[in-house]
Amino acid sequence: MKKVVGLDPTLAAGIALALAAVAGLVFENTPALQPYYDAMLTTKATWAIGELAVSKPLILWINDGLMAVFFLLVALEIKREIKEGSLSSWRQASLPVYGAIGGITMPALIFLGVVGIDSLEAQGWAIPAATDIAFALGVLSLFGDRVPSHLKTFLLTLAVVDDLAAIVIIALFYTSNLSLYALSIAALCLSALAVMNLRGVSNLTAYLLVGFILWLAVLKSGVHATLAGVALGFAIPLVPNAKGTSLAKGLEHDLHPIVSFAILPLFAFGNAGVPLAGLSLETLMAPLTLAVALGLFFGNQIGIVGMVFVAERTGLSKRADGVTWPMIYGLACLAGIGFTMSLFIGGLAFDTVEKQNMVRLGVLTGSLMSALYGSLVLLTATSARATQQAS
Repeated sequence: MKKVVGLDPTLAAGIALALAAVAGLVFENTPALQPYYDAMLTTKATWAIGELAVSKPLILWINDGLMAVFFLLVALEIKREIKEGSLSSWRQASLPVYGAIGGITMPALIFLGVVGIDSLEAQGWAIPAATDIAFALGVLSLFGDRVPSHLKTFLLTLAVVDDLAAIVIIALFYTSNLSLYALSIAALCLSALAVMNLRGVSNLTAYLLVGFILWLAVLKSGVHATLAGVALGFAIPLVPNAKGTSLAKGLEHDLHPIVSFAILPLFAFGNAGVPLAGLSLETLMAPLTLAVALGLFFGNQIGIVGMVFVAERTGLSKRADGVTWPMIYGLACLAGIGFTMSLFIGGLAFDTVEKQNMVRLGVLTGSLMSALYGSLVLLTATSARATQQAS
């Protein structure tokens, strides 16, 4: 009797994200669908209670609102990894942390080298310095047992550190027109969350209510609203309460399918719609497009492998058993898949349609090349392991 194996959830999430991105491209480039696509994304939706009102186009509700939930999940995952998982021990986390440093630094340097450090496009330096967890792990899951579990842990840890760095970068470099009044309200909310955590409050609704007020305050403050989700995620207790349940783990479990199969696909659908009409070699070779694509594709390869090599040769860390250099190289290539976070940072860095389309084209090109080439490298690197397992 054949064993029925269900689709890996990580792979399924990656497929959903890819299909949504393709759908966005199709809608934007199909004359019969394009007007409906643009009209839907620009339709204004308003939320109001009394005098307090928030009115935004649908695309901004996705990017400022729903993505705050994504960042909430990211914060919950990072907190769990720091407390109990792959980041809880420096010995375990050191090698991918060093790799992440290289994977953040080198793509940014390549980007700046292409556009010029004094150019207007230089403000997008962080765009290629991000790894998409859902896509990268989804591609890696295609190899199943061909890759050792340590390699999966390496990629997960690297991507988590990468996301943490992206959060810090957004907070420090992509804020504008700060409102002290709104920031004061946000500070009160943060204080309330800290007190609730320290006092062991175990009512999830209370955290979510304060978190919502925090989101509104941050939205009005000039700091990007998604950071409210990060703050809320770190405030929700991870330790079990009197009933033996962890609020953070329970919420993380509940949010995973919502984020993977609703929020991220919606984000991809709304942000991947690059108009391809009139696309020319000149557009593909534009400095901004080229900088993003080359930063993602080459920057992660050079940066991650280079830092891992230095860390091992100097005795700072060492590879786990069964993880070969070709595997590390293939994984470094997959880290060039920067889809979600790269598109997100690109939207923060540039506010003109022309430049955002260049960013999108660069992200799609660099991520696709990284996925295909990384898969080919890993297929070759793991063939010997697969042969041994089959014998």
